[in-house]
Amino acid sequence: MATQNTKTLARLMMAPSVLLLLIWMIVPLAMTLWFSFQNYNLLDPSNVSFTGLFNYQFFYTDPAFFQSIWNTLVIVGGVLLITVIGGIAIALLLDQPIFGQGIVRILIISPFFVMPPVAALVWKNMIMNPSYGVFADISKFFGLRPIDWFAQYPLFSIVIIVAWQWLPFATLILLTALQSLDGEQKEAAEMDGANFLNRFIYLVVPHLARSITVVILIQTIFLLGVYAEILVTTNGGPGYASTNLAFLIYRTALLGYDVGGASAGGIIAVVLANIVAFFLMRAVGKNLDR
Repeated sequence: MATQNTKTLARLMMAPSVLLLLIWMIVPLAMTLWFSFQNYNLLDPSNVSFTGLFNYQFFYTDPAFFQSIWNTLVIVGGVLLITVIGGIAIALLLDQPIFGQGIVRILIISPFFVMPPVAALVWKNMIMNPSYGVFADISKFFGLRPIDWFAQYPLFSIVIIVAWQWLPFATLILLTALQSLDGEQKEAAEMDGANFLNRFIYLVVPHLARSITVVILIQTIFLLGVYAEILVTTNGGPGYASTNLAFLIYRTALLGYDVGGASAGGIIAVVLANIVAFFLMRAVGKNLDR
């Protein structure tokens, strides 16, 4: 009886926070769903009418829609590839005893705390600028012509900036997992004659499998909504070359003043994000069951 009373009391104490969280999530989602069926333009806010699925059809037939989907997948895939491989490599280096190890780890992790707009400004004006950026100075030093990164390789530039921001996160998670690897297993593998490559493939990678899956899951959820880096650097251009789904929704809402169309795009983005999250959660579940 006491146990039942304790559970009831715990649920009552959790109820306000759970209710607040539900309101925080459900009310905006419900309003977005409602506006997605309305003809609502900020230039004429008094003229609101029901349009059915017209906004979805309008957003779906937008010339930039499929391009934005593809760009979103490229950004997510490119950043994950760089951060996972780079995170493993840096974690292996940081796992070795070196002088000033604590300071090095702080410096490696520090880019994760830089706000996205600030990071994008730094890369745009100080590193990738074709006139006076770091990359331009390096090219001139070797007698090469500087590259206008955001004009010639806009999507790749976005991937590099976002990967730089998320690499510390992946490194931190993978380094923590790597340090939990039993030292006796490493010694046993060395005594059996396994070289570094064999130890990495058959010992380190299986041990990091769960952490890699968690990194992929968490980063994918956030990478689907990359926005600030695109706004600050390329503004979605040239044309739609660097426009992802999140930026297309912004462009529809705040540049086209079309709240209805942007709301339909938001619902589409939520559906796509949930589909991706579903498959990733299944992958996480399989790894955790092993």
